[in-house]
Amino acid sequence: MKTVTRVGVFGLLGSGNLGNDGSLEAVLGYLRAEHPEAVVDALCGGPEAVTARFGIPATRLHWYRGEYRTASRAGAIAAKGLGKLVDAFRTAAWVRRHNLVIVPGMGVLEATLPLRPWGFPYSLFLLCASGRLLRTRVALVSVGAAEIGNRPTRALVRWSARLATYRSYRDDRSRDAMRAMGVDTARDEVYPDLAFSLPTPPPRVPAGPSRTVCVGVMDFHGGNDDRARAEEIYGRYLDGTIRFVRALVQEGRPVRLLTGDECDASVVAAILDAVDSPLVTASEPSSLADLMKEMAAADTVVAVRYHNLICALKTGTPVLALCYAAKSEALMDRMGLGAYCHPAREVDADRLLEQFRALEKRSAELRRTLAERNLIAAQQLAHQFTALTTALFPATDHTHTLQEAK
Repeated sequence: MKTVTRVGVFGLLGSGNLGNDGSLEAVLGYLRAEHPEAVVDALCGGPEAVTARFGIPATRLHWYRGEYRTASRAGAIAAKGLGKLVDAFRTAAWVRRHNLVIVPGMGVLEATLPLRPWGFPYSLFLLCASGRLLRTRVALVSVGAAEIGNRPTRALVRWSARLATYRSYRDDRSRDAMRAMGVDTARDEVYPDLAFSLPTPPPRVPAGPSRTVCVGVMDFHGGNDDRARAEEIYGRYLDGTIRFVRALVQEGRPVRLLTGDECDASVVAAILDAVDSPLVTASEPSSLADLMKEMAAADTVVAVRYHNLICALKTGTPVLALCYAAKSEALMDRMGLGAYCHPAREVDADRLLEQFRALEKRSAELRRTLAERNLIAAQQLAHQFTALTTALFPATDHTHTLQEAK
């Protein structure tokens, strides 16, 4: 008989969001390098995609396949309700098979985008409660958090954090938010986002200025508290972005449109339709590595999605952030570009152009700053992984090993 360490990874992984999958990639890289003996599988949103890309077994997060579709008929509502009960048993059964479960990065303790309490917050609570009941360690690793106004969502998120064995955050504001929501964070650490540990493409060796501007777009309708004016926010964001892209084209600048989630394709289509020019092209990245290659070849980046910003920063490309949440501002501050933020809810094309030109004037200086900050981030994440090993893989722990199936 041989005992093995069974590690589960949990989250909305394989569901089309490149940032979430990049966080998983980072944790799998750590496990394969430091704990190659570990047997890893996932409970996630897109199990087929996770297995195809990362080569690990995966189980669907929700029993009810229509979980993220709006239920209007009685049958669908009943099925959703039944699914919540079934998922409680499914989650506990999955957790029971593991020595530890890692939630890799992601904004799992925030509601900065539209979110229902009985969706992912409920799933995360089931995970953490099952871990506590079954004595399986649950680690929330470099996660994002924000204060939540909706009371059911706030309660589920607060109890999930309290029940977890290990917590670390991707910025100080996340830790402060959990403290404000009643979680004891005295022993919690702050590290950079896990994506900063991913490989970086080789730097561009330009024959001359490429002049290309990468514009990362997002199907942005505001946050959880903006539902009543979601379409107004989207229209203002899209109109401002179109005006900005059109102004760049009029200056003869090539523009490369980039997404960070499958749902962003409609925004790309709208911009291409509004700005009919061969200077505007689009890419369909399938990973953060693809995004980084695009951004490494550009002069400048303007982006909305959090992990699009990380990809630009990690490649040392000056970036202007369209911020929809405090996490983006915190990231830009950490990397020395705090002056180059613009509100995503109130995109002013003229003001955005002014900031863009100011950013480009300091390009060489900012590239040096990013090189220094990226080195610090890599060192901090190395410390994070050492801390994880100490907390989650104690050498003398033989109390919760499982027999390997024959």
